[in-house]
Amino acid sequence: MIGLISATSAGATARDRLAAAWPDRTRVYEGPVGDAVRAAFAECEQLVCFLATGAVVRLIAPLLGDKRTDPGVVTVDEGGRYAVSLVGGHGGGANELAVEVGELLAAQPVVTTATDAVGVPGLDTLGFPLEGDVAGVTRALLDGEPVALEAELAWPLPPLKVSSHGAYVIRVTDRAVEPGEREVVLRPPSLVVGVGASKGAPVDEVLGLIESAVRDAGLSLKSLAELATVDAKSDEPGIVGAAERLGVPLVTYSAGELAAVEVPNPSDAPLAAVGTPSVAEAAALVGGGELLVPKRKSERADGQPAMATCAVVRRVARGRLAVVGLGPGARDLLTPRAKAELRRAAVLVGLDQYVDQIRDLLRPGTVVLESGLGAEEERARTAVAEARKGQAVALIGSGDAGVYAMASPALAEASDDIDVVGVPGVTAALAASAILGAPLGHDHVSISLSDLHTPWEVIERRVRAAAEADIVVTFYNPRSRGRDWQLPKALAILAGHREPTTPVGVVRNASRPDESSRLTTLAALDPAWVDMMTVVTVGNTATRDIAGRMVTPRGYRWQAARASEEGAK
Repeated sequence: MIGLISATSAGATARDRLAAAWPDRTRVYEGPVGDAVRAAFAECEQLVCFLATGAVVRLIAPLLGDKRTDPGVVTVDEGGRYAVSLVGGHGGGANELAVEVGELLAAQPVVTTATDAVGVPGLDTLGFPLEGDVAGVTRALLDGEPVALEAELAWPLPPLKVSSHGAYVIRVTDRAVEPGEREVVLRPPSLVVGVGASKGAPVDEVLGLIESAVRDAGLSLKSLAELATVDAKSDEPGIVGAAERLGVPLVTYSAGELAAVEVPNPSDAPLAAVGTPSVAEAAALVGGGELLVPKRKSERADGQPAMATCAVVRRVARGRLAVVGLGPGARDLLTPRAKAELRRAAVLVGLDQYVDQIRDLLRPGTVVLESGLGAEEERARTAVAEARKGQAVALIGSGDAGVYAMASPALAEASDDIDVVGVPGVTAALAASAILGAPLGHDHVSISLSDLHTPWEVIERRVRAAAEADIVVTFYNPRSRGRDWQLPKALAILAGHREPTTPVGVVRNASRPDESSRLTTLAALDPAWVDMMTVVTVGNTATRDIAGRMVTPRGYRWQAARASEEGAK
């Protein structure tokens, strides 16, 4: 919950805007400001104070305890010009909150955390438990000193400016090791514990078994990702309670899913009880991985039979491939999600001219693998191969990566051994449509006129179908120096079904500094105006030029009424 505190009417106005925008995330604190701040500090995870920074400093100073547990505090000035991350930039999420508040109130976020200021990921923001000399290693990263990455597990990390050797070390491991001097240990969520239990098994027995199994194997509980069991035990109090105490999710599988998993120690007892010869081992292994601790039973001080079993598996690290659409070119049409994925990626793969568009957004240490035109399939293979190494990869394309771009060749290469995330982008057709007016107001289709990958006979058949169906058509890749006859041929097909006065929009470099556009007609269009940086949108029989804008009516009752009125005139 975010506590909101203000002292003046101007502050209350901005406060109420946040409260209205985030009704489920915020709570307004009224009354004397000092009392309100103290109450919110005790009750909320974050605070936004519409007060002077100095005043907030004096109010919260006596309340500060530990940066790992204190709430994040953001202050907003009286004029609503700045949202300052004051306390808890990383641990309390104040840096991200300042950006969110800034976007909502049109205020400039002010973040002074050193790592954020220079684009270096804070070690405490990677999402992993960590131990050791965090301040020292972070300072070394900021100062450009050699920092070695010793990854015992190939786990996807954001870009870190590291080397093979250095006086400072970042170690990625799930083993129970103590960090050395000038070392930080990151604990990836690599361990899965499968659990079985008899009805009524005490939570202490289940928890004690898990802890001893992990400890005796020389592993760290901080790398525990989840507990897993059979569906029939999804509400067993001992298992549910153990997951809650360990702070990890409980994942369940059907007996049929578990019975299909090959295990070293099957048993008749669980087969008779829940329909599978293994619960602990099978539940841990269902997603693949290395069995580190085979089925192990709990030990009871009273000498009674064990009521719990467990097995520990190190799951295979999965690389991550984000296929990112950059939009039509303008920076303000690059989505926040795309920006976040670019900053998260340790490896970026893309066409050289697209890389140049967003190079300034990449964090230091990002590995850039760029190539020229015509190497789409090679880039797709490279991106998938890097993800299979356990890397966090971004594969970029213009517009939307799924529309005439990199998503389809990449997903044709990828299998289920990596995680794939699609990040949508604004397409050239949409950008051009917004410039022209509303030509895509009803059914529409996009057709590429490039016959490099599609035979012209197929393209022609699609154009003819769109013409006969009276659908608005946007042509991609309409004309190049080596392909100058396809556009006139396509337009001739459409002309057989539409009037010469049909509106046609021509937009070049939509949203870029050298953008140009014109609204013409099917008869007047000169193919010489068109090149590969252009999209051509041809209206249907209902499309009109209205006040210099290309508009395709939605075709509902208001259109019929307007037509009747015009007919009456």
